Amino acid sequence: MVSPSRPSFALRRSQGPRVSSMLRSLAVLAASSLLAGCNMVVMNPSGDIATQQRNLIIVSTALMLLVIVPVIALTFIFARRYRASNPDATYDPDWHHSTQLEVVIWTVPLLIIMALGAITWISTHTLDPFKPLSRLGPNRPIPADTKPLEVQVVALDWKWLFIYPEYGVASVNEMAAPVDRPITFRITSSSVWNTFYVPALAGMIYAMPGMETKLHAVMNKEGTFRGLSAHYSGPGFSRMNFGFRSLPAAGFDEWVAKAKASGTNLNREAYLALEKPSEADPVRFFSSVQAGIYDVILGMCPEPGLMCVTEMHQIDRAGGGGRASEENRKRLDYDNRRLESGTEPSGATFPASGRPPQGSVQPEGMDPRDQTLSRDGVNKPKTEPDQGQGNALPGADRTPAPAQLNTAPPQGR
Repeated sequence: MVSPSRPSFALRRSQGPRVSSMLRSLAVLAASSLLAGCNMVVMNPSGDIATQQRNLIIVSTALMLLVIVPVIALTFIFARRYRASNPDATYDPDWHHSTQLEVVIWTVPLLIIMALGAITWISTHTLDPFKPLSRLGPNRPIPADTKPLEVQVVALDWKWLFIYPEYGVASVNEMAAPVDRPITFRITSSSVWNTFYVPALAGMIYAMPGMETKLHAVMNKEGTFRGLSAHYSGPGFSRMNFGFRSLPAAGFDEWVAKAKASGTNLNREAYLALEKPSEADPVRFFSSVQAGIYDVILGMCPEPGLMCVTEMHQIDRAGGGGRASEENRKRLDYDNRRLESGTEPSGATFPASGRPPQGSVQPEGMDPRDQTLSRDGVNKPKTEPDQGQGNALPGADRTPAPAQLNTAPPQGR
């Protein structure tokens, strides 16, 4: 005979997993509710250009889901309807074609592709970063007397320089702009490729040495936003961030007055000192800017004695400099100026390769360039490898590397 307590014990055992499952579900819901406080800035932007780009993402995703969602749903429906244990499902092993189904399968994706193509064509021209703005927001045309704010942006290692030619001031790792005033960005880099990116303002734009890219955008809300580099450029890349302050007109005037009160001049000497690689630089301001400093940076000739890119283009258009071009060779050597000045940053493979970034011996098998041999033997090949050769780590065996597995090709091949 079963005791009266047994059913209640079995009931408790059967209810245990259910309670545990409910608790886990509640814990997941509680944890997911915390994510409601996250600010997905790309999907919640503050500038009109970024908003249009956000809408483009939503529309494109919705169009693609028109195919994805039905396919996923039909997969489960077919799996249940035509399971082996369902005697009511029609079994037709000879079925191979349905005109109605073929029309649906090909027409719907074709219409989606046509819609995506039209949206891509329109948005590519509407959101062209080189194209001046035509509005401040939906149904908000730009007033006729509005003058865009010009900001000259220079990507350095590893910081950002912002020059305001209209106000004669500059800043490092912080920029500001008035709300609802169009901004014209002129963007370049001092040494390597980077990307200028303020997610709340607009999409990322490349910054390239010796070249200028542009971006036209506007910020519609006040606040402090984050800007960053989205292109790896060395060991200081992760801290190459800056603050973007969107201010009312009076607040922007105060920001400019604060910059003018710094008492520091941005001339060539100050720029060359600023250009040296450094990480996590604090915000600083320049009260005055040397005329034409951005054009000198863009021309890759801030250092005295270097030829500017514009002069190089003029020589090329004239058909070359002839014998006189030999005198210009030293003025065109940009890549190793940091090596010579002792400010070259550590390479990405240091110290894993064992080769210091300023090694005196070039890697084996590399032909030296004429200009490298002319600089007091920098990278001049030697008969014996040294630690700069990079063929072994410190303290490792420096015997020759094993022969290659493949045999030499036959003569005349």
